[in-house]
Amino acid sequence: MSRAFVREPDGDQVEDDLPELPQQPIPNLVTPEGLADLKSWAERLKAERDALAANKDDISDKSKLAHVKRDLRYVEGRLGHAVEVDPAEQPADTVDFGASVEVRNEEGKKRTWRIVGEDQSDVESGMVSWVSPLARALKGAMVGDVVTWRRPAGDLELEILAIRYG
Repeated sequence: MSRAFVREPDGDQVEDDLPELPQQPIPNLVTPEGLADLKSWAERLKAERDALAANKDDISDKSKLAHVKRDLRYVEGRLGHAVEVDPAEQPADTVDFGASVEVRNEEGKKRTWRIVGEDQSDVESGMVSWVSPLARALKGAMVGDVVTWRRPAGDLELEILAIRYG
């Protein structure tokens, strides 16, 4: 087929066909803080969308607007599937969602990990997603238990020293 009669966008048009950001087909478990963060993110995106939409003639703003709209659809999807879990309602003696878990590895180094939702995870600050291999290894453990964290760098045994919620 000849491309001579196919309409292509002019140079000053912005494509609205950005690929959607992927959503996981699992519940979006969130802590109360994680839910507040998602709501705040959505409000910031709405404000940015409104500001960009007001300047309809600027091509760069149109491109930014398309990205902001896509990001807002993503965040609203995350909020729509959010399941808030109150850490105070978790079993105090067992590791589960929302727990801060102090562990000691085989070399005697201590570290505290908090099990949070996917959007709230930040390994640098000790917050890991509930679907991560580390969280899965810790889930259900009690103080004194030794769990095996299966990692690409090699398995690591962790002793549970303390469990805290809230």
